Amino acid sequence: MRRGRTPSVSAGLIMALALAACGGGDEAARKDEEPVVVATRSDDDAPEWLSHTDATDPARWLASREAGQAVPETDPRTQRLRRGLTQAKGAFIEDPRMIANRTVQLSQMLAEAGKPEGYADLVDGLAGIAAASHRRQLYGEMCQHYFNTRQQGADKTQALARLAERYGAQDRGRAGP
Repeated sequence: MRRGRTPSVSAGLIMALALAACGGGDEAARKDEEPVVVATRSDDDAPEWLSHTDATDPARWLASREAGQAVPETDPRTQRLRRGLTQAKGAFIEDPRMIANRTVQLSQMLAEAGKPEGYADLVDGLAGIAAASHRRQLYGEMCQHYFNTRQQGADKTQALARLAERYGAQDRGRAGP
């Protein structure tokens, strides 16, 4: 093996693993499959991201990640995130695991831009907008719209209002029965 090829092979492997972790495959096909647990983890060994085969509770994972330590199932943060993810499950095409991953990504992007927001606030706000549109939405797409709106200078309340108007227009454009 030539030494010059090792970095590109490693980079290719890393990219393939990253894409696999995002669960870019057919979501409908996966919903019928039983989750596969490869190994059990202690609370201190939480994954950096949730894969499509990860049996970790997304609400508890988010709450623990935000707290910087493992939190119990009964923790109010876990309970609030669980309620938000339950609402999001019906409002978005993605599953709760992917919504949790995208929420972390959005939160990190906002923090890097000097506009930090909590996970539960993001999930609750975006799920409320999607639910009001009466159509299942793409969470990742809505996260990007939210981030772009915040980057254009809108505060949290203004950004959510703009998204509510944008996504609400989808419902108004639908023909009645």
